[in-house]
Amino acid sequence: MSSGNVMMRPLFSLLSPAGADQKLSVLIFHRVLPQIDPLFPDEVHAQRFDEICGWLKSWLTVLPLDQAVARMKAGTLPARAACITFDDGYADNFHVAMPILKRHGLTATFFIATGFLDGGRMWNDTIIEAVRGSTAAVLDFSAFGLGRHPNVSISDKQAAISALIGQLKYQSVEQRVAITEQLAQLAGAKLPQDLMMTSQEVKAMHQAGMQVGAHTVSHPILARLSDEQARQQIGASKTYLEQLLGEPVGLFAYPNGKPGEDYSPKTVEVVRNLGFDAAVSTAWGASGRADDLFQIRRFTPWDRTRWRFGARLLANLRRA
Repeated sequence: MSSGNVMMRPLFSLLSPAGADQKLSVLIFHRVLPQIDPLFPDEVHAQRFDEICGWLKSWLTVLPLDQAVARMKAGTLPARAACITFDDGYADNFHVAMPILKRHGLTATFFIATGFLDGGRMWNDTIIEAVRGSTAAVLDFSAFGLGRHPNVSISDKQAAISALIGQLKYQSVEQRVAITEQLAQLAGAKLPQDLMMTSQEVKAMHQAGMQVGAHTVSHPILARLSDEQARQQIGASKTYLEQLLGEPVGLFAYPNGKPGEDYSPKTVEVVRNLGFDAAVSTAWGASGRADDLFQIRRFTPWDRTRWRFGARLLANLRRA
């Protein structure tokens, strides 16, 4: 073990001791790409994720999320307790991330938006791949009130993607899907059909020792739905996964996950009443025994060096 890792462990133990006052660090990821993507150079890729897993293995006590929740509730979390989670259900979670996790002897929880399995595609990925694959010098989406976007350089494409996602993010699921599919047609790009996992890959991942949680059917902004619509989205994803895996699914992740903006107190009650054991948000910080198990905090350090990554993890613990 390197001297840097040896020095980090006592710091985590000091801020995160065992017992009733222990805080749980939960990291959130979405994708682990096979290699660096020029459009998204900061997205986690295989080599970087391998480094991250090595750091986490050396510094922290990584637990399956369901065990961590039970022990947090009982006040028996070990020192330096942490969990690894992934949202959405991308195919690279199975093909790239899982082999790296297994090589390090780590487990993670994968929250699946079930409506995109088996050839589906999330609306934001439709935008990304439409812009990526288009050879047009200018993308003219003014007919949709979405402006004209230069599309020659990498920076042009990055700016267009950011602008379009920002304008469409809080529209309804139906509007987002309809508009993005039309944008893709106008862009003239061929869209991939294998970005998300298949149902059998989710099942195989679970059989390999990974945990699976629900993440709605179509990844809506739950705060903008009625209670019944939210119940249908959340409950249907839970039921699908339970039938697929042959056992109860007790963990849930709120899409986007910002309290008050992406989900509401009413949403929390819907999740609780559907029989889940715990749910995770994207509010930064660490959670403890006194916190709501249906709003567990999560975050991801984005730093590329060991010391900066570790320092941000420590700072996140201090936020608690």
